[in-house]
Amino acid sequence: MRLLQIDSIHVVARSPYLVLYSRLGEYKPQWLDDALEAGRLAECWAHEACFVPAADVSLHHAWRRQRAMHWAYKHAARMHAEHREGMDTLLARIRDGGAARAADFESEQRSAGGWWSWKPEKRWLEAWFALGELMVTRRERFQRVYDLAERVLAKLDPPIDATSTSLDHASLREHFVLDSVRALGIAQARWIADYHRLKPAVTDRELAPLVARGELLKVEVEGWTTPAYVLRDHADLLAQAAQGKLRATRTVLLSPFDPVVWDRARALALFGFEYTIECYVPESKRRYGYYVLPILHRGQLVGRLDAKAHRSEGVFEIKSLFLEPEVEPSERLLDDLAQAIAATARWHETPQVRLGRCGARGVSAALRARWREAGASA
Repeated sequence: MRLLQIDSIHVVARSPYLVLYSRLGEYKPQWLDDALEAGRLAECWAHEACFVPAADVSLHHAWRRQRAMHWAYKHAARMHAEHREGMDTLLARIRDGGAARAADFESEQRSAGGWWSWKPEKRWLEAWFALGELMVTRRERFQRVYDLAERVLAKLDPPIDATSTSLDHASLREHFVLDSVRALGIAQARWIADYHRLKPAVTDRELAPLVARGELLKVEVEGWTTPAYVLRDHADLLAQAAQGKLRATRTVLLSPFDPVVWDRARALALFGFEYTIECYVPESKRRYGYYVLPILHRGQLVGRLDAKAHRSEGVFEIKSLFLEPEVEPSERLLDDLAQAIAATARWHETPQVRLGRCGARGVSAALRARWREAGASA
Protein backbone atom coordinates (compact mmCIF):
# COMPACT_ATOMS: atom_id res chain seq x y z
CA MET A 1 0.00 0.00 0.00
CA ARG A 2 3.02 2.29 0.52
CA LEU A 3 1.15 4.36 3.14
CA LEU A 4 -1.55 4.27 5.80
CA GLN A 5 -3.88 7.24 6.12
CA ILE A 6 -4.28 8.41 9.71
CA ASP A 7 -7.67 9.28 11.15
CA SER A 8 -8.56 9.68 14.81
CA ILE A 9 -12.22 8.54 14.77
CA HIS A 10 -12.43 5.47 17.01
CA VAL A 11 -16.01 4.23 17.12
CA VAL A 12 -14.28 1.05 15.94
CA ALA A 13 -10.50 0.62 15.69
CA ARG A 14 -8.87 3.74 14.31
CA SER A 15 -8.42 3.58 10.57
CA PRO A 16 -4.72 2.63 10.20
CA TYR A 17 -5.14 -0.30 12.58
CA LEU A 18 -8.31 -1.45 10.81
CA VAL A 19 -6.68 -1.21 7.36
CA LEU A 20 -3.87 -3.47 8.58
CA TYR A 21 -6.36 -5.88 10.14
CA SER A 22 -8.17 -6.29 6.82
CA ARG A 23 -4.86 -7.45 5.27
CA LEU A 24 -3.26 -9.32 8.15
CA GLY A 25 -6.12 -10.72 10.16
CA GLU A 26 -5.82 -10.68 13.94
CA TYR A 27 -2.67 -8.95 15.15
CA LYS A 28 -1.71 -6.79 18.14
CA PRO A 29 -2.28 -3.11 17.29
CA GLN A 30 0.67 -2.21 19.49
CA TRP A 31 2.84 -3.45 16.61
CA LEU A 32 2.06 -0.29 14.64
CA ASP A 33 2.89 1.95 17.61
CA ASP A 34 6.13 0.07 18.22
CA ALA A 35 7.16 0.36 14.57
CA LEU A 36 6.67 4.14 14.71
CA GLU A 37 8.65 4.54 17.94
CA ALA A 38 11.46 2.32 16.63
CA GLY A 39 11.77 4.41 13.46
CA ARG A 40 10.64 1.74 10.99
CA LEU A 41 7.71 3.99 10.14
CA ALA A 42 7.28 7.75 10.17
CA GLU A 43 4.42 10.20 9.87
CA CYS A 44 4.24 12.78 7.10
CA TRP A 45 1.85 14.36 4.63
CA ALA A 46 1.30 12.03 1.68
CA HIS A 47 -2.25 11.17 0.55
CA GLU A 48 -3.22 13.01 3.72
CA ALA A 49 -1.45 12.66 7.06
CA CYS A 50 -0.07 9.12 6.79
CA PHE A 51 2.27 6.52 8.18
CA VAL A 52 4.95 5.73 5.58
CA PRO A 53 7.93 3.32 5.56
CA ALA A 54 11.15 4.81 6.89
CA ALA A 55 12.79 4.08 3.53
CA ASP A 56 10.36 6.51 1.82
CA VAL A 57 10.64 9.43 4.23
CA SER A 58 13.35 11.25 2.29
CA LEU A 59 11.24 11.10 -0.87
CA HIS A 60 8.20 12.50 0.88
CA HIS A 61 10.25 15.27 2.45
CA ALA A 62 11.73 16.16 -0.92
CA TRP A 63 8.28 16.19 -2.48
CA ARG A 64 7.02 18.47 0.28
CA ARG A 65 9.26 21.21 -1.03
CA GLN A 66 7.91 20.62 -4.53
CA ARG A 67 4.27 21.07 -3.56
CA ALA A 68 4.27 24.23 -1.49
CA MET A 69 0.70 24.97 -2.62
CA HIS A 70 -0.74 22.12 -0.49
CA TRP A 71 -3.33 23.56 1.89
CA ALA A 72 -1.50 22.22 4.97
CA TYR A 73 1.71 24.06 4.12
CA LYS A 74 -0.02 27.27 3.10
CA HIS A 75 -2.03 27.25 6.31
CA ALA A 76 1.07 26.53 8.42
CA ALA A 77 3.12 29.24 6.76
CA ARG A 78 0.35 31.77 7.32
CA MET A 79 0.04 30.75 10.96
CA HIS A 80 3.78 31.19 11.51
CA ALA A 81 3.63 34.64 9.98
CA GLU A 82 0.79 35.58 12.31
CA HIS A 83 2.06 33.84 15.49
CA ARG A 84 5.81 33.88 15.03
CA GLU A 85 6.72 34.63 18.65
CA GLY A 86 4.51 31.93 20.15
CA MET A 87 5.49 29.30 17.60
CA ASP A 88 9.19 30.03 17.93
CA THR A 89 8.94 29.83 21.74
CA LEU A 90 7.16 26.47 21.50
CA LEU A 91 9.81 25.14 19.12
CA ALA A 92 12.58 26.29 21.46
CA ARG A 93 10.93 24.51 24.39
CA ILE A 94 10.95 21.20 22.50
CA ARG A 95 14.52 21.80 21.35
CA ASP A 96 15.68 22.33 24.94
CA GLY A 97 13.24 20.18 26.89
CA GLY A 98 12.62 17.24 24.59
CA ALA A 99 9.59 15.65 22.95
CA ALA A 100 6.14 16.87 23.96
CA ARG A 101 2.42 16.33 23.39
CA ALA A 102 -0.19 19.02 22.90
CA ALA A 103 -1.50 18.05 26.35
CA ASP A 104 1.82 19.11 27.88
CA PHE A 105 1.05 22.74 27.12
CA GLU A 106 -1.43 24.62 29.25
CA SER A 107 -3.50 27.29 27.58
CA GLU A 108 -5.85 29.87 28.95
CA GLN A 109 -8.05 29.42 25.91
CA ARG A 110 -10.57 26.61 26.32
CA SER A 111 -13.12 25.53 23.77
CA ALA A 112 -15.91 23.10 23.09
CA GLY A 113 -13.75 20.99 20.80
CA GLY A 114 -13.07 20.47 17.11
CA TRP A 115 -9.98 21.30 15.12
CA TRP A 116 -11.21 24.82 14.44
CA SER A 117 -11.11 25.57 18.17
CA TRP A 118 -7.88 23.82 19.21
CA LYS A 119 -5.79 25.67 21.76
CA PRO A 120 -2.98 27.67 20.12
CA GLU A 121 -0.24 25.23 21.12
CA LYS A 122 -2.03 22.35 19.44
CA ARG A 123 -2.38 24.34 16.22
CA TRP A 124 1.25 25.47 16.40
CA LEU A 125 2.50 21.90 16.83
CA GLU A 126 0.50 20.87 13.76
CA ALA A 127 1.89 23.83 11.83
CA TRP A 128 5.50 22.97 12.70
CA PHE A 129 4.75 19.38 11.66
CA ALA A 130 3.45 20.58 8.27
CA LEU A 131 6.45 22.86 7.84
CA GLY A 132 8.82 19.98 8.59
CA GLU A 133 10.48 21.35 11.73
CA LEU A 134 8.75 18.80 13.98
CA MET A 135 7.99 15.13 13.42
CA VAL A 136 6.13 12.53 15.45
CA THR A 137 8.54 10.39 17.44
CA ARG A 138 5.84 8.14 18.96
CA ARG A 139 2.21 8.07 20.00
CA GLU A 140 0.77 7.68 23.48
CA ARG A 141 -2.83 6.46 23.40
CA PHE A 142 -2.80 7.74 19.85
CA GLN A 143 -1.77 11.24 20.92
CA ARG A 144 1.14 12.55 18.90
CA VAL A 145 4.42 13.10 20.72
CA TYR A 146 6.40 15.69 18.75
CA ASP A 147 10.16 16.10 18.59
CA LEU A 148 12.62 17.96 16.41
CA ALA A 149 12.67 16.50 12.92
CA GLU A 150 16.44 16.04 13.08
CA ARG A 151 16.13 13.80 16.14
CA VAL A 152 13.35 11.69 14.61
CA LEU A 153 15.20 11.37 11.30
CA ALA A 154 18.32 10.22 13.13
CA LYS A 155 16.56 7.09 14.43
CA LEU A 156 14.97 5.96 11.15
CA ASP A 157 15.55 2.34 10.18
CA PRO A 158 16.81 2.19 7.48
CA PRO A 159 18.64 5.52 7.75
CA ILE A 160 17.40 8.38 5.61
CA ASP A 161 18.74 8.44 2.06
CA ALA A 162 20.22 11.90 1.51
CA THR A 163 20.43 11.40 -2.28
CA SER A 164 16.63 11.38 -2.55
CA THR A 165 16.40 14.96 -1.35
CA SER A 166 18.32 16.15 -4.43
CA LEU A 167 15.95 14.59 -6.98
CA ASP A 168 14.35 17.09 -9.32
CA HIS A 169 10.60 17.56 -9.61
CA ALA A 170 10.21 15.33 -12.67
CA SER A 171 12.11 12.43 -11.07
CA LEU A 172 10.11 12.67 -7.84
CA ARG A 173 6.82 12.81 -9.69
CA GLU A 174 7.77 9.78 -11.77
CA HIS A 175 8.65 7.89 -8.60
CA PHE A 176 5.27 8.60 -7.03
CA VAL A 177 3.43 7.76 -10.25
CA LEU A 178 5.06 4.32 -10.33
CA ASP A 179 4.55 3.90 -6.59
CA SER A 180 0.85 4.66 -6.99
CA VAL A 181 0.40 2.12 -9.78
CA ARG A 182 2.21 -0.46 -7.63
CA ALA A 183 -0.22 0.15 -4.77
CA LEU A 184 -3.35 0.25 -6.92
CA GLY A 185 -2.48 -2.94 -8.79
CA ILE A 186 -4.26 -1.89 -11.97
CA ALA A 187 -5.06 1.74 -12.68
CA GLN A 188 -6.49 4.06 -15.25
CA ALA A 189 -4.42 7.21 -15.67
CA ARG A 190 -7.09 9.35 -13.99
CA TRP A 191 -6.87 7.32 -10.76
CA ILE A 192 -3.14 7.69 -10.24
CA ALA A 193 -2.74 11.28 -9.05
CA ASP A 194 -5.07 10.93 -6.06
CA TYR A 195 -2.96 8.29 -4.33
CA HIS A 196 -0.14 10.70 -3.46
CA ARG A 197 -2.11 13.88 -4.18
CA LEU A 198 -0.12 14.72 -7.31
CA LYS A 199 -0.92 17.84 -9.30
CA PRO A 200 -1.66 18.20 -12.15
CA ALA A 201 -3.58 15.02 -12.97
CA VAL A 202 -1.71 12.12 -14.57
CA THR A 203 -2.52 11.50 -18.25
CA ASP A 204 -2.00 8.70 -20.75
CA ARG A 205 0.45 10.98 -22.53
CA GLU A 206 2.57 11.32 -19.39
CA LEU A 207 2.60 7.54 -18.93
CA ALA A 208 3.64 6.78 -22.52
CA PRO A 209 7.42 7.08 -21.83
CA LEU A 210 7.09 4.72 -18.85
CA VAL A 211 5.34 2.21 -21.11
CA ALA A 212 8.03 2.65 -23.78
CA ARG A 213 10.75 1.95 -21.19
CA GLY A 214 8.89 -1.14 -20.03
CA GLU A 215 8.30 0.09 -16.49
CA LEU A 216 4.55 0.06 -16.99
CA LEU A 217 2.45 -2.43 -18.95
CA LYS A 218 -0.46 -0.97 -20.88
CA VAL A 219 -3.48 -3.26 -20.92
CA GLU A 220 -7.08 -3.38 -22.04
CA VAL A 221 -9.83 -4.33 -19.62
CA GLU A 222 -13.15 -5.68 -20.79
CA GLY A 223 -15.84 -3.04 -20.44
CA TRP A 224 -13.42 -0.12 -20.03
CA THR A 225 -13.14 2.50 -22.75
CA THR A 226 -9.73 3.77 -21.59
CA PRO A 227 -6.46 1.85 -21.16
CA ALA A 228 -5.17 0.63 -17.83
CA TYR A 229 -1.65 0.26 -16.46
CA VAL A 230 0.11 -2.38 -14.41
CA LEU A 231 3.60 -2.21 -12.93
CA ARG A 232 6.18 -4.37 -14.70
CA ASP A 233 6.88 -6.17 -11.41
CA HIS A 234 3.30 -7.45 -11.45
CA ALA A 235 3.52 -9.08 -14.88
CA ASP A 236 3.11 -12.58 -13.43
CA LEU A 237 -0.02 -11.58 -11.52
CA LEU A 238 -1.36 -9.91 -14.66
CA ALA A 239 -0.87 -13.13 -16.62
CA GLN A 240 -2.70 -15.11 -13.93
CA ALA A 241 -5.58 -12.65 -13.99
CA ALA A 242 -5.83 -12.80 -17.78
CA GLN A 243 -6.02 -16.60 -17.57
CA GLY A 244 -8.68 -16.52 -14.86
CA LYS A 245 -6.30 -18.01 -12.31
CA LEU A 246 -6.16 -15.09 -9.88
CA ARG A 247 -9.02 -15.56 -7.46
CA ALA A 248 -10.13 -13.38 -4.58
CA THR A 249 -10.94 -15.44 -1.48
CA ARG A 250 -11.19 -13.05 1.48
CA THR A 251 -14.22 -11.38 3.02
CA VAL A 252 -13.38 -8.43 5.28
CA LEU A 253 -14.77 -5.17 6.60
CA LEU A 254 -12.90 -2.10 5.33
CA SER A 255 -12.13 1.20 6.98
CA PRO A 256 -13.79 4.24 5.36
CA PHE A 257 -10.21 5.47 4.80
CA ASP A 258 -8.97 2.27 3.17
CA PRO A 259 -7.09 2.79 -0.12
CA VAL A 260 -9.64 0.48 -1.78
CA VAL A 261 -12.40 3.06 -1.33
CA TRP A 262 -10.84 6.44 -0.54
CA ASP A 263 -10.99 7.44 -4.23
CA ARG A 264 -14.77 7.55 -4.70
CA ALA A 265 -14.58 7.77 -8.50
CA ARG A 266 -12.32 4.71 -8.66
CA ALA A 267 -14.53 2.72 -6.28
CA LEU A 268 -17.52 3.47 -8.48
CA ALA A 269 -15.75 2.66 -11.75
CA LEU A 270 -13.93 -0.44 -10.51
CA PHE A 271 -16.53 -1.96 -8.19
CA GLY A 272 -19.79 -0.19 -9.08
CA PHE A 273 -19.84 0.96 -5.45
CA GLU A 274 -21.07 4.45 -4.60
CA TYR A 275 -19.60 5.49 -1.28
CA THR A 276 -19.57 8.56 0.94
CA ILE A 277 -17.93 8.94 4.35
CA GLU A 278 -21.08 10.01 6.14
CA CYS A 279 -19.49 10.93 9.48
CA TYR A 280 -18.82 14.27 7.75
CA VAL A 281 -22.44 14.57 6.60
CA PRO A 282 -25.18 16.10 8.82
CA GLU A 283 -27.08 13.32 10.58
CA SER A 284 -30.35 14.21 8.85
CA LYS A 285 -28.73 13.62 5.46
CA ARG A 286 -27.04 10.27 6.16
CA ARG A 287 -28.29 7.28 4.19
CA TYR A 288 -26.44 4.46 5.93
CA GLY A 289 -25.01 5.74 9.22
CA TYR A 290 -22.11 7.51 10.93
CA TYR A 291 -19.08 5.21 10.49
CA VAL A 292 -19.97 2.90 7.66
CA LEU A 293 -17.60 0.02 6.80
CA PRO A 294 -17.66 -1.31 3.23
CA ILE A 295 -17.92 -5.10 2.94
CA LEU A 296 -15.34 -6.62 0.58
CA HIS A 297 -16.38 -10.15 -0.42
CA ARG A 298 -14.14 -12.17 -2.72
CA GLY A 299 -13.10 -9.20 -4.85
CA GLN A 300 -16.43 -7.37 -4.86
CA LEU A 301 -17.82 -4.59 -2.69
CA VAL A 302 -21.17 -6.15 -1.80
CA GLY A 303 -22.51 -3.96 0.98
CA ARG A 304 -21.81 -1.84 4.03
CA LEU A 305 -22.55 -1.74 7.74
CA ASP A 306 -22.65 0.97 10.40
CA ALA A 307 -20.58 -0.28 13.34
CA LYS A 308 -19.62 0.79 16.83
CA ALA A 309 -17.41 -1.07 19.32
CA HIS A 310 -18.66 -0.69 22.91
CA ARG A 311 -15.40 -1.69 24.54
CA SER A 312 -16.46 -1.44 28.18
CA GLU A 313 -19.45 -3.71 27.50
CA GLY A 314 -17.65 -6.13 25.16
CA VAL A 315 -20.28 -5.47 22.48
CA PHE A 316 -19.71 -4.97 18.76
CA GLU A 317 -22.84 -3.17 17.61
CA ILE A 318 -23.98 -3.23 14.00
CA LYS A 319 -26.57 -0.50 13.88
CA SER A 320 -27.52 -1.27 10.30
CA LEU A 321 -26.36 -3.53 7.50
CA PHE A 322 -27.10 -3.15 3.80
CA LEU A 323 -26.28 -5.28 0.79
CA GLU A 324 -26.08 -3.68 -2.64
CA PRO A 325 -29.38 -3.94 -4.55
CA GLU A 326 -27.99 -6.40 -7.11
CA VAL A 327 -26.30 -8.66 -4.52
CA GLU A 328 -27.95 -11.99 -3.79
CA PRO A 329 -27.38 -13.14 -0.19
CA SER A 330 -26.05 -16.57 -1.17
CA GLU A 331 -25.10 -19.20 1.38
CA ARG A 332 -21.41 -18.59 0.72
CA LEU A 333 -21.79 -14.83 1.17
CA LEU A 334 -23.69 -15.29 4.42
CA ASP A 335 -21.12 -17.82 5.69
CA ASP A 336 -18.21 -15.53 4.85
CA LEU A 337 -19.90 -12.41 6.20
CA ALA A 338 -20.84 -14.06 9.50
CA GLN A 339 -17.26 -15.23 9.96
CA ALA A 340 -15.81 -11.82 9.01
CA ILE A 341 -18.03 -9.94 11.46
CA ALA A 342 -17.38 -12.39 14.30
CA ALA A 343 -13.61 -12.24 13.71
CA THR A 344 -13.64 -8.44 13.60
CA ALA A 345 -15.61 -8.32 16.84
CA ARG A 346 -13.13 -10.66 18.56
CA TRP A 347 -10.18 -8.57 17.42
CA HIS A 348 -11.83 -5.48 18.92
CA GLU A 349 -12.21 -7.43 22.20
CA THR A 350 -15.97 -6.94 21.83
CA PRO A 351 -16.99 -10.54 21.11
CA GLN A 352 -20.73 -10.08 21.60
CA VAL A 353 -22.32 -8.98 18.32
CA ARG A 354 -25.46 -6.87 18.51
CA LEU A 355 -27.16 -6.74 15.12
CA GLY A 356 -29.71 -4.06 14.33
CA ARG A 357 -31.51 -3.22 11.12
CA CYS A 358 -30.73 -5.20 7.96
CA GLY A 359 -31.72 -3.82 4.60
CA ALA A 360 -32.02 -7.24 2.93
CA ARG A 361 -34.77 -9.68 3.86
CA GLY A 362 -33.68 -12.74 5.83
CA VAL A 363 -30.06 -11.63 6.30
CA SER A 364 -30.42 -10.81 10.00
CA ALA A 365 -31.86 -14.21 10.92
CA ALA A 366 -29.33 -16.05 8.74
CA LEU A 367 -26.36 -14.30 10.35
CA ARG A 368 -27.63 -14.90 13.88
CA ALA A 369 -28.17 -18.58 13.12
CA ARG A 370 -24.60 -18.94 11.91
CA TRP A 371 -23.20 -17.23 15.00
CA ARG A 372 -25.21 -19.56 17.24
CA GLU A 373 -23.94 -22.62 15.35
CA ALA A 374 -20.36 -21.38 15.74
CA GLY A 375 -20.86 -20.81 19.46
CA ALA A 376 -20.41 -17.06 19.11
CA SER A 377 -22.40 -14.48 21.02
CA ALA A 378 -25.07 -12.64 19.07
